[in-house]
Amino acid sequence: MNAAPHRARVGTDADRWPSGSKRWDRRISLSDTEIAALAALGPQQLRRNKAVGIPRRTAVHWRALTRLVESLDATVAELHHDGDVRFRRAGRQAVAIVLARCAETGRSWWGWTPWEWAALCGGSAREFATAQPLPTESTVRPFLVALAYLLGGFTGFHRLGMFNRLHLACLIFGKPAVAEAMGDAEQVLDRWGYRISGGARTRMHGVFSQALLLNHSPGLADLSTSAFDALRAHPATDGHQGSMLYALQRAVAELGHCDPPVRTGYNHSPGIVGTVPGWADWIERWHATSTLTPHVRRIIRSIMAKAGRWLAVEHPEITEPGQWTRAICAQWVAAVDRMTVGDWVQRRDMLGSRTGEPVSPRTKAHNLMATRTFFRDCQEWEWIPRRFDPNRALTLLRSVAALIGTNPRVIADDVWAKLLWAGLNLEPADLPGNSADTFYPMELIRAVTVTWLFSGLRSDEITRLRVGCIRWQHDGAPIPGDSRDILAEDAICLLDVPVHKTGTAFTKPVDPLVGQAIQAWQTLRPDQPKRLDRKTSERVDMLFAVRAQPVAKAYINHTIIPALCGKAGVPTTDVRGTITSHRARSTIASQLYNAKEPMTLFELQAWLGHRTPNTTQHYAKITPNTLSKAYSEAGYFARNVRTIEVLVDRDAVTSGAAANGQPWQYYDLGHGWCTYSFFEQCPHRMACARCDFYTPKASSKAQILEAKDNLQRMLSSIPLTDDERAAVDDGQSALDRLLERLADVTTPTGQTPREIGIPPTATLLPITPL
Repeated sequence: MNAAPHRARVGTDADRWPSGSKRWDRRISLSDTEIAALAALGPQQLRRNKAVGIPRRTAVHWRALTRLVESLDATVAELHHDGDVRFRRAGRQAVAIVLARCAETGRSWWGWTPWEWAALCGGSAREFATAQPLPTESTVRPFLVALAYLLGGFTGFHRLGMFNRLHLACLIFGKPAVAEAMGDAEQVLDRWGYRISGGARTRMHGVFSQALLLNHSPGLADLSTSAFDALRAHPATDGHQGSMLYALQRAVAELGHCDPPVRTGYNHSPGIVGTVPGWADWIERWHATSTLTPHVRRIIRSIMAKAGRWLAVEHPEITEPGQWTRAICAQWVAAVDRMTVGDWVQRRDMLGSRTGEPVSPRTKAHNLMATRTFFRDCQEWEWIPRRFDPNRALTLLRSVAALIGTNPRVIADDVWAKLLWAGLNLEPADLPGNSADTFYPMELIRAVTVTWLFSGLRSDEITRLRVGCIRWQHDGAPIPGDSRDILAEDAICLLDVPVHKTGTAFTKPVDPLVGQAIQAWQTLRPDQPKRLDRKTSERVDMLFAVRAQPVAKAYINHTIIPALCGKAGVPTTDVRGTITSHRARSTIASQLYNAKEPMTLFELQAWLGHRTPNTTQHYAKITPNTLSKAYSEAGYFARNVRTIEVLVDRDAVTSGAAANGQPWQYYDLGHGWCTYSFFEQCPHRMACARCDFYTPKASSKAQILEAKDNLQRMLSSIPLTDDERAAVDDGQSALDRLLERLADVTTPTGQTPREIGIPPTATLLPITPL
């Protein structure tokens, strides 16, 4: 047969007559001669099987059917197959089935509707075989579908059930042409890392073949952007073929024949409803003009839609921002302060049991922030007059602002340790997938997981890492990552972080495990086309990319974390909420801040990539154990209170001598004893040598005192004054300054140190540790 590729020609001689004319109706209806000829031949002889034999008297019947048979035979002759006898027989049987149906309906085949062609081909191979009056081979149905496609313009393949679309495309276009188109597309997809094998390859061939059939051409160059739009809109393209069709368009776009496809599944913001007339137009105008990030613009758009619904109820006369006054702003601030979950929203299906609960202080702050931004922009762009200052009229209440503080949602240490173990031992069986494999290569999944567990990066930063972001150093000099001269624990792994949410690109040290996992993936990473970095508008090589697409930012939250929690046997939520990718950042920062050799706040700021330490405080939280240790080491009690040893003479107490004024308690000063009962109140505790209450330890009186048997040794807490604390902490210079100030202060004897003649030197109290 002719193997040259061609563009499918759809249409017949019926195209020459307009629909509805009498000539058209006569052409569709069979003549009496044709009806008689079909009846005389019957189903068996219509097949023209040589085994049966065709009597010469039937030749006149076949001449009567020339109008019906000529185009059918010519079309079958143009089909591409290897000329095997069973394919020639299948072609004759397909023509016979068409003629038999013409006899049943009394109408020529070119007047059939797509529904009639679909009914003739059957909803399945079994249904088709059952409907035939004679035994029919399985090879007949593809020839019949080819006739329906070429002569009847039939493309409703979804009505035929499961059938081999690749075989049909090869029949119509020729196997070499289809193989060339398939090979060009597969070569691009294989280079990008598409794992096309087994059942996936069969499904891809089916989708690609159907795309060629619906486009009526075997050439990839004919698959334009508009052609792909038509393919997606065609009823034969079901939801299961979307990803394959998406891949095909990407390959064709890489070859330069069409535009790249738009990512499917993007949920555009719904239209604003429930507002006063014109308010939604102002919001959409601001949304189209603002230069904020798309995410922030969507948030402000949603909040201003709430304000519009509030206006529709409270102030329906206000239809545009220029009508707002300070009084309206004050009412809106009050409404935000009293707002509950579900107030003024467009959709309530996701609120659940939270409906009616008071909104959080942060939500109130966000609502007022959005309102300030909206009105400030409208005034700056001179859309509305300046009737009030948004920063003052829409400021957050001080009582609400006081409730907002830093509260890092740290994951508990025991839970985090289990997640680390699960991440380091992650296997394909732990991840969701099908019988074939996981969605991404396992090396990529491990690299993403280890990077999330050890690097403290945001999910957006992880997905935007670039090829070559890992560098190794030893003693400040760069080394190759696979160096065998230096142990892994001795090498420093540096990670280059791209431009991020709050700052420019920077470099941070990470655990060598991160570098090893990234290098393992980088070695196997397929060649990928450069992608546009949405932050910098540069075309770069994304590290975590496969099939010419970077890993989704939500992949960690939706797949990695549930898999790790399942493997570790921990719930996906705790007392602080759902375990998300961003909570790992707070957990790692807090552990570094509370380590045995902790990072300072400024070091942690540089490691996290923050602009100011204030932002870092939202991530680093001091644990109670660290705080208790620091408090204990600070020695607050020991700093303000000192303990001194006291001797109590029990004989003096029991004999009544103490009541007569005889000394009964002695404060041990190290170099002597003080018998002043109110020693803790004496301002001269560090200069006692000339005081009448002082007894030197070298004197005989002191020796007699220490020789007594009935002495009780006790400890007494002496609160220190500021000057005494300074003397203890700062040394002799502070002590000398203290003595100079006390030179004219009276001692317990009634005289001042200057009058007594005490030299300006003194010794510190003998302090006993608690």
